[in-house]
This record gives sequence, C-alpha cells and structure tokens, in this order.
Amino acid sequence: MTIVFLFAVLFVLLLIGTPISFALGLSSVLTIFFFSNDSLASITLKFFETMQHFTLMAIPFFIVASSFLSTGGVARRLIRFAIATVGHLRGGLAMASVLACMLFAAVSGSSPATVVAIGSIVIAGMVKAGYSKEFAAGVICNSGTLGILIPPSIVMVVYAAATDVSVGRMFLAGVIPGLIAGLMLMVGIYVAARIKNLPKLPRAGIGEFLQAGKDAIWGLLLIVVIMGGIYGGVFTPTEAAAVSAVYAFLVAVYIYRDMGPMKGRAPYSVLTRMRGRPQAPDPSPAGPALRLAVLPLDLAANIGIATIMLPRVMIDREVVAALLQGARVTIMLMFIIANAFLFAHVLTTERIPQAITGMILGSGMSPWVFLIVVNLLLLMAGNFMEPSAILLIMAPILFPIAVEMGIDPIHLGIIMVVNMEIGMITPPVGLNLFVTAGITGMSLLTVVRAALPWLMILLVFLVLITYIPWISTFLPDLMYGPQRF
Repeated sequence: MTIVFLFAVLFVLLLIGTPISFALGLSSVLTIFFFSNDSLASITLKFFETMQHFTLMAIPFFIVASSFLSTGGVARRLIRFAIATVGHLRGGLAMASVLACMLFAAVSGSSPATVVAIGSIVIAGMVKAGYSKEFAAGVICNSGTLGILIPPSIVMVVYAAATDVSVGRMFLAGVIPGLIAGLMLMVGIYVAARIKNLPKLPRAGIGEFLQAGKDAIWGLLLIVVIMGGIYGGVFTPTEAAAVSAVYAFLVAVYIYRDMGPMKGRAPYSVLTRMRGRPQAPDPSPAGPALRLAVLPLDLAANIGIATIMLPRVMIDREVVAALLQGARVTIMLMFIIANAFLFAHVLTTERIPQAITGMILGSGMSPWVFLIVVNLLLLMAGNFMEPSAILLIMAPILFPIAVEMGIDPIHLGIIMVVNMEIGMITPPVGLNLFVTAGITGMSLLTVVRAALPWLMILLVFLVLITYIPWISTFLPDLMYGPQRF
C-alpha cells in the first residue's frame, strides 16, 4: 500500500504540472505523514544531510566552471581546433561540431551548457556553409548530450552519491563510451554527407592546425588538470571540481581575457613596450633568445597586474553575471536533488527496494531481460523528469537488484547515464530540445523532427552499452582492479 500511495501521488502531481522538485518532496512528506513511523523532523534533517554530502559538493564547482567556460571564448577556440582536425572531410563542419561538443563536454560536465556554447556558434556557420538549419540543429542537439557522458559529468556525480560507488571509477567508465558515441555520430554524419553531397572545407595546413591547438591549449589543459589530478592521487573528485572552477575563472578572465575588466587587452609585454620607444634598441633581430630572456619579466609583470586588478575583477559585471548564473543553476539543481534524496529516504525506510528486489528475483527474471526492463523504465522516465531526479529515485531501487544478479554497478551507472542522454532529447521535457529551439529560433516540433534521425544512432549505442559491459568497465578495472560487489 505504501509503495502504491507514494508513486501514485508522485505521478498525479507530475500530471497536473507540479514542478518535479515539489512533486518529489510533497509525495515524500505525505507518505511519511500517513504511513511511516518517522518523525516529520526527519525531513529537515534529510535536507541538511544532502547539503553536507561530500560527493555532491562537486556539483556547484562544476557548474561555476561551466558558466565561465560557456561565457568566455573557450568554445570558440575548441571549435577552431575541431575544424582544423576534421573539417576537410565530407560533412566536416558538422563532424567538427561533434568533436567540439566532445571537447567541451570534457571541460564542462553539462549537456545544456555544451549545446549553448557550441551550438550558438556552429549552427549559424553550418547554415552559411550550405547545411540546412534542421540538419545543423539535429546534430548539435544530439551531440550536446555527450556533456553528461564524457567526464567530468554532473550526472555521474549524482549516481555515485546515490549508490556510494567511486566517482573516479564512474569518470573512467565514461571515457570509452563517450568516444564511441561521438564516433558513431560522426560516421552517421559522413554517410548523410555522402548521400546529400554536403560541403567540405579546405584541408587545414599544419600551421593552422598547430596555431588552433595553441589557442585552445588552455581549455584542453583543464581535461588534464581534472583527470590527471584525480587519477594521479593529487586530489579527490570534489577537490578536482573546486580546482576546475578556479582554473576556468583564471582562463576566462586572465589568460583568454574574454570577460572582465581586462577584456580585449593584450597581456603586458616588455618587447612590445620597447618597440614603442624610439630610443630603445630594436628587439626584433634578437629573436627567440631575447624573448626567452624577458619571459620572467613578462610573467612577473602580468602576475602583478592580475593581483592589482583582482578587486575590479570581483565586481565586474560579466564576472558577477557568470557567478550568478552558476548560483541559479546550482540552487535549482540542489533543490531537486534534496527532494529526490528525501524521496529515496522514504523508499529505503519503507524497505521498498528490498521488496521489489525479492519480487523480481523470485520471478526468475534473467539479467538480460532485467536490463531491457531497466532501459524501458528509464526511457519512459526520461520523457517526463530531470536526469538527476530520475537517478536518485531509480538508483536505490535498481542498484540492489543489479548487484544480486551480478551486474557491475559501474556498468549499471553508465547504462543509466546513457538513458539520461536520450531523455535530454525526447519530448515533452527534453532540455536539449528547448535549448536548441531557443538558440535557433525554431519551433520545438521542428527541433524534435530534426533530432529524430540522430536519436536512432543513440538508441543503437544504448544497446551496445547495455550488452557489452567491458566498454564501460575496461578502464576502471584496468586502473583500480576488478569491482567487488
């Protein structure tokens, strides 16, 4: 009776349009009030416990980092590097947009942020190059989903918090699936480009490739900082998130200077100042030797300028706007997570997962049939709910069943993340659909039709991930050893 009441209230509230956070919280409170022996004071305690969860503390930092990277010029430089890499192939600009989404996903951890940062630049360029607007929108809408599969991923952090598995293992588990998903989308684009005779760009020379890589290096280094720091034992995933936020701030404000009071100003250079003085010797003939000699002076001068400018930076309109945007997204997401944790608390105290586990195991269901059921449940839930809420509701139920059936928890986590990817591009609440419609000015129905062919590729990818476990478990087992469960 308790389980029927809990989910009935939840679904009724969702059907009448109640926001997911309030639906989760209200259904939990009513269940506690009518059926549980818990005190209503436990609600407050559970909310505070959520805010104190060490793993979840990574989420605000990744969101702030994504805010700075999306606002700054990191996306533009990553796109240039991607075009220099694959732009010469048939349909190369569309393939470059997928590669750019993969690279931005590896530094942002957010799917909507990836769509906004890459799509707002690339879609217009694709249309000018001869692609249809629908084709461009469909590619970006689907490629943006890689933001929650390629580490670091906020959704993976939520799954790790809900099931107490290692965040490091989850991040590693997403690497190979993320590369395969991106490659499958590129292959699909190439086939479509050959059929439709889509344009290709001139091959970039080695000079352009190296210059594009040099411009993008500070964004790409964030991947090394996060992943290298975690697996090198320098810091925990939560500490890595904090480092990424600071790094993104420094790159956007001080290195690329795409925002803040130093926006558009070139870094201080001793040689540039010397050239501006008529009595100074011409530094040009000295070449690299002189540039290397004055490098410490340039570095010291720029550090000093950065220190002096810090008070102005902290009150700059663009910097404050980026921080406020990160704060708004954090508050929204953490409120959903807190209510979802309360919902999971009710599930646990009423022993609902154990009852469902016993029922499924007693039915004699095989693991491969169970995984079909898991995918169907998650795909249906993805049509109506936010990914973090789905994970926090479903993971406590599915996790013990999977463990009893011998399914690796990391493998289950990647299956759930891929389902959340697909949920981001399925109506009526697929967030990537709304974001893409917003940046293109297209109707939601047009974006849905544009995304549908590429959605088929992701469904094939889901089947591969579901029934070939080593795709997800190879790197974690190689790094940490086989999972014990």
